[in-house]
Order: sequence, then structure tokens, then C-alpha cells
Amino acid sequence: MGTTQLETVPEPKYWHLKTVLSEALDSEFSVGEILPNERDLAARFGVARATLRQALEQLELEGRLQRRRGVGTTVAPPRVGVAVGTERHIWPGATGDAWQPVDSGLAVPPAAVAEVLETGAQEAVHTVRRSRTSHGRCVATELLYVAAASVPDLSAIDAPSGPARARAVLRELQHLELEGQDRAVELGSARADDAKELDRLPGSPVLVVTTRFHAQGRTAVLSVATYRADTCRLTFGDSAGVEIHHTPEQQAS
Repeated sequence: MGTTQLETVPEPKYWHLKTVLSEALDSEFSVGEILPNERDLAARFGVARATLRQALEQLELEGRLQRRRGVGTTVAPPRVGVAVGTERHIWPGATGDAWQPVDSGLAVPPAAVAEVLETGAQEAVHTVRRSRTSHGRCVATELLYVAAASVPDLSAIDAPSGPARARAVLRELQHLELEGQDRAVELGSARADDAKELDRLPGSPVLVVTTRFHAQGRTAVLSVATYRADTCRLTFGDSAGVEIHHTPEQQAS
């Protein structure tokens, strides 16, 4: 594609430039390829560098580009569908669960969590941290709150923390009959600890999925999962492997 001079358009100039750049990414660049520097790109498209930066920032926000220290701006891998729902109700840690245990411990939960779990104000619950990867990068983190009454035999576990204890908590859950689950999805901002694991800046847009697992007539487990909004699209049902294309004209395949 040759040099493109932007003509007067109804939308902001950087937004039109974003569309032009997106088309160039599809036709001229491959995943992982480094883009030319800002001065060369601005000259090529006949725009001010400030306008170019706005367009690049938008493409990065949408997951099309990645800025890597010491390397530059590269073309990001395509988004993939990450299943957060299934028609089958299963406990966390059941066979086929894509999450990896990271750590576990005992802690007094926030008041809102204690209310959902129907535990005392200062009653400690089991916490389990897990992560989820796609294309070799972390796309989500999860914090599970497990009521002590849901895993009464866990007192026999020697491991005080770590992945081994996390797996032990999840194994004990399998002894309960899962009566159902419900979840809610909302847009949020990455907290400092989640941002570090997700390799994003604090405050970056994320999708927060809250799931309540029901057993014995109450909420036995509360899950709060934080997904990178720029690298994945949440899918529900049996569409875990769906690849998401960036352009609106293309359909998921």
C-alpha cells in the first residue's frame, strides 16, 4: 500500500487513521512483526505524530498491537475465545478445567464476600488463586473464596500454602453435590496485583466475571475472575476454541 493522505472525514482523524492502520496490519504485517517508527509512519500517512499516537494507543487497547520495552510496537497475536461458561455445571478444579492453581491460604474475606457465603464477620475462609493462559500468556486471574464448611476435611492437609494446598481445597470440593451456579460479567479496571500478573498497567480495562457455586442450599464458593479485555473474548456454552478476528466484517470461525 502506498502513502495514504487522509481526507476530511466526519469522525476524528485518529479514528479514521486507526481503520487505515488496521487494514495495513491485516495485509502487510505478520504476528510479532515490528512496526516502523512513529516518524516514518506519520510521514507515510500524512498525519501529525500526536494523531498517530492516538491511533496506535487505540489499536493497542483493542489488542491489535503490543508495545514491548526495548523492542518497539509489534503486531499482537489474534484474540481467541476463552470459555467462561459451559452448559454443564462443574466445580472449579474438575476434569477439563483450564485454570492452573497458584496459591492458597486462609483469610478473612471482604464484608460483601462474607455476606454471600453467609460466614461470620471475622470468620476466615479458604482462598485459592489461579491463573489461565492462552497463546503462552496469562489472560486471566481468579480468586476463589471457599467457605470452611464446604471443605470440612481440609484440616488434615499439611500444606500451609502454595499450589499443593490449592489443589487439595479443590479436590475436597468435588465431594459436595453441586446444585447450580450463576455468574455475572462487568467491565472493570485492573487492580495492582492483577495487573502485574496480566502484564498490564494498573487501571487497564478488564472483564470481571463473578460466579457463585451453590451446594447444600447456600453459596459454597464465590469466584472472582479478572480477564484481560484486550486479548480475549469471553464465550459461553461449547465455544471454547473459537478464534476471534479483529475486523467486524469477519465472523468467528
